[in-house]
Amino acid sequence: MRRSILLATTVVTLLAVGPARADDVADAITEAQRAYQGGRIQAAQTALQEALQLLAQRAAANLAAALPDALPGWTAEEASSSATGAAGFFGGANASRRYTNAQDQSVEIQVMSDNPMIAQLGAVMSNPMLAGAMGRLVRIGDQRAIQGTDGNVQMLVDNRILVQVQGDAPAEARLAYARAINVAKLAGR
Repeated sequence: MRRSILLATTVVTLLAVGPARADDVADAITEAQRAYQGGRIQAAQTALQEALQLLAQRAAANLAAALPDALPGWTAEEASSSATGAAGFFGGANASRRYTNAQDQSVEIQVMSDNPMIAQLGAVMSNPMLAGAMGRLVRIGDQRAIQGTDGNVQMLVDNRILVQVQGDAPAEARLAYARAINVAKLAGR
């Protein structure tokens, strides 16, 4: 029962912090509350898990919305996003978008948020000495990023969002795409 109350508190907190509420999220929370008050603990847990998954899907869509449009001379595929829930090593929200130029060179931006892998990588990336050992430090707005010897760019935003820009396009193009990302939107500012 204590776990259910904690989960309900977490969902309500997420709603208060997140963007405008969607009816499906509010409906799932209401359903969970009714089930809990009726003594149907399993149904309450399921409804709360549904609300969390719906919030994760919204977070993934917000990540995708922060990905840039195609730069001049490039075309962009539709951004894709997914939410894998809170369980597992790769849980959280993900988004990606691929860009191609006339020479058939490509850049792909991948964004992941709120999963245990990022927390572990964050300790390395937030330390300039360790990060410098991974490649050349570059600035993306007010963010520190690492451009590896292969030209790929990695950046940690808000200590919870990992951005990776990779591909076979020249390193300058990958860096230009990294700089075109709406970092403020990624962080939810």
